[in-house]
Amino acid sequence: MSGIRENIDRKLHDMTYSLKSWRERYIPEVTFLFIVAFVIGLVSGFAAYLMKSIIDFISRYALSGFKVTESNYTFLILPLTGIFLAALYMRYISHDDLEHGTARIRDAIKTRQARMKPRLMYDSIVGSSITLGLGGSAGSEGPIAYTGAAIGSNIGQAFRVSPQYLLIMVGCGAGAGIAGIFKAPVGGMLFTLEVLGLGMTTVSVMALLLSCLTAAITSLILDGGMLDLNYAHPLPFDMSMMPYVLLLGLFCGLYSLYYSEVMKKFDRFFKNMNNPWLKNLIAGVSVSVLVFLLPPLFGEGYTTISSVLNGNLHSVVDGSLFFYKVDSSPWGVVAFVGAVLLAKCFATSATNSGGGVGGEFAPTLFAGCMAGLFFALVMNTALDLRLDTGDFAFFGMAGIMAGAIHAPMTAIFLTLELTGNYSLILPVAIVSGVSYGISRMVSPQSFFTSRYSVSQFALDDTVNPPSSGEAPDDKS
Repeated sequence: MSGIRENIDRKLHDMTYSLKSWRERYIPEVTFLFIVAFVIGLVSGFAAYLMKSIIDFISRYALSGFKVTESNYTFLILPLTGIFLAALYMRYISHDDLEHGTARIRDAIKTRQARMKPRLMYDSIVGSSITLGLGGSAGSEGPIAYTGAAIGSNIGQAFRVSPQYLLIMVGCGAGAGIAGIFKAPVGGMLFTLEVLGLGMTTVSVMALLLSCLTAAITSLILDGGMLDLNYAHPLPFDMSMMPYVLLLGLFCGLYSLYYSEVMKKFDRFFKNMNNPWLKNLIAGVSVSVLVFLLPPLFGEGYTTISSVLNGNLHSVVDGSLFFYKVDSSPWGVVAFVGAVLLAKCFATSATNSGGGVGGEFAPTLFAGCMAGLFFALVMNTALDLRLDTGDFAFFGMAGIMAGAIHAPMTAIFLTLELTGNYSLILPVAIVSGVSYGISRMVSPQSFFTSRYSVSQFALDDTVNPPSSGEAPDDKS
């Protein structure tokens, strides 16, 4: 058996060497980078569509008996089951820790270690689909970014590109994954530059843009041209609303500090637990109880966001114990939305740090939607104003992402591209800028920037040594 394996390895080595020789002879390296960036975009866009489809399929099956007007006791089982199954997959099948993919890619780019194991091209898809499909309160963008980075790394390794170009391909894959999952090419590109810290040169930025555009278009075509969030009729922005927009930015900044602090403390709490089974149990039970009490916390929350943006506020309490009680006073919905807002960071942290496989961008969008809705409801109820709840929920989405992730440009364009409504860019930018400024002044680092060391990455056995050289520029 060992002789057969050695023979296969030798033939694969010879084949990749022949490909490398042929490529170096006939295709300039920069031209080849753009060709590979296009291929990475295609594959990552398909992977993003596949992940969303699997999550949607599992969710529809899990919620087949969902009751709108009364509590659903299956919520006490589903998230717990998802976290345990994902943990079992990582522990006994993947043999890798797939949690917090964004932080891992960031450190891989920072330390210039770009050789990732082939199985990472599908491991995160499996783990995330199980976690989110069964109600884990997180997002799919971290796992798909990790998947895309692995796709870029392994395509680059197959053609034996230089370490500098391999690093660019990792960034292209990560950005393409984000662009495909959100259908947001500019957001995916800014994510890679602003959050992951890929070096900015003309070659790297153009390759990244090509990869993100290809991934977003691929995902959009496969999904029938439909955006994930339907926000059909936003009201035109009135400059008289500017004081309230500034106040919302202040509120988002303060909430972002609360969100980040809870995430940091719960991450440390779960990280310090030596018994993995106990960790999975505590996390799973916590998420299940929170989802049972506050059903909007189930999964990624895009259905709730779409309902809120389009004015269907009562949908927030669908399937909860409080369905018939929130209308008993004008403050009923306000109290329920406030509870969801306070609990979201607990549910997300327990999901991502307690054994599940999820991302941390979609949760900030959901929390931002709830923050904007809460702000508008309080103002309307207490001061008898007429702030549009859909618009302010939309502004809040960008505000919380900017403050919690410390990525204002990514937050602005991801929010706009998710709905296709660019007419509201001014208030979105203002809320994002104010929230980011407040959060950055108090807490210079976001909650995931220094979470992991390189020794914990699922890198290939042969790791590129750190290089002091910069990413190649136009003259490479």
